[in-house]
Amino acid sequence: MSDNAGWGDPSDPGGPPGQPPPGREPPPGGQPPPYGQAPPYGQPPPYGQAPPPWYGQRPPYGQHPGYGQYGYGQPAAPAPGGVPLRPLAVGDILSGAFTLIRRNPAATLGLAAIVQTIYGICGAFLAWHEADAAYQLGVDFGRTPTGDQAIRALGQFLASFAPYALLQVVLVFLFQAVLTGMLTGALGHGLLGHKITITEAWRLARVPSVLGVTLLVSLILIGIFVPITVIVIGLAAAHAGGAAIGFGIIGGIATFVVAVWILIRLTLAVPAVVLEGTGPVEALRRSWQLVQGSWWRVFGITLLAGIVVAFIGFILQFPFNIVSSLAGGGGGGGFTMINAGSSAAATAAPTVLGVAVAAVGGIISATCTRPITAGVTVLLYTDMRIRREGLDIALNQAAQTQGLTGDEFRNLWRPGQPPWRQP
Repeated sequence: MSDNAGWGDPSDPGGPPGQPPPGREPPPGGQPPPYGQAPPYGQPPPYGQAPPPWYGQRPPYGQHPGYGQYGYGQPAAPAPGGVPLRPLAVGDILSGAFTLIRRNPAATLGLAAIVQTIYGICGAFLAWHEADAAYQLGVDFGRTPTGDQAIRALGQFLASFAPYALLQVVLVFLFQAVLTGMLTGALGHGLLGHKITITEAWRLARVPSVLGVTLLVSLILIGIFVPITVIVIGLAAAHAGGAAIGFGIIGGIATFVVAVWILIRLTLAVPAVVLEGTGPVEALRRSWQLVQGSWWRVFGITLLAGIVVAFIGFILQFPFNIVSSLAGGGGGGGFTMINAGSSAAATAAPTVLGVAVAAVGGIISATCTRPITAGVTVLLYTDMRIRREGLDIALNQAAQTQGLTGDEFRNLWRPGQPPWRQP
């Protein structure tokens, strides 16, 4: 007997086409739909009509119809941490960064607040001395000094300003490496739906390696501009001012484009260091490979996220900058007004209140924006891994296990590892 018995198959002797088999009544509900149209959802085709070709079919064994396609029998991608574990769209990455922060505020906003407060206190002390040095320079130049006096004033300014500026650069590298490493580990766990403490985030940070990556990227970018600088200085020394200016403009633009291209290729190095546990050089190589063929996409998302973060930071810090300027903080860098119509200068000396207000604004702004930047970078890295290496399967399996150790967590992210097995 045919598998279509009772459906009006011509080969079925149970009854003529369009009529129910003997001993069975047609289903209630009025007239059946015209021939060739699909029956309503959940109902079989009417008697006498063959089912449509796709009716009752399932995808082949071991295959799924694709995440994000919400059709009959097609499940959405799992999202244990609020971010779907599938190739991510631009909106998924931007909104996902906020979702990860909202789901674990202690290890994101709280962590950023602690680190940025410590840095803000140290930075305010240095900013006070930098502002004072700038104020003294403004006073000296406001007196219309001679050539020797101007050189002497500039030398005193550099002697008093340079040590604090150099120390501030060191603190920026150190504190940002600590914060970036800890946020990356916390956000990586957040993708799996796990909440970790600040202590656990510190264990995952790998600060020396993150600092190494930051220094290597900085040296690479500085090294790109060295040749053009040397050439321009050489042309100027040879009294070829026009050639120096023209070559400096054209070469500077070309060098800037190359620097941006290289920076985007290396933008995923920090997640590779923290999540995979690689060394700085290997992390740069991993980032270079992951961004290969997707440069414009990574660049566009990074640029869009940077605009959003800059706007949020500006809105948060703007009121504090106004109060700081009115209180004499000069935005942390001193404030000098020179009257061009006379030799007198009206200068505003930096005040402790002004510097303190500017520091508070910087702490609040960085606390809110730094986790967003780290979240976008982690999600970009995860998206590239999913698209190129199918990492979503391992992440989905590992999300069902709580309390992953540091080694288990890094093994999950390391390329070439077997699929995660729940113990």
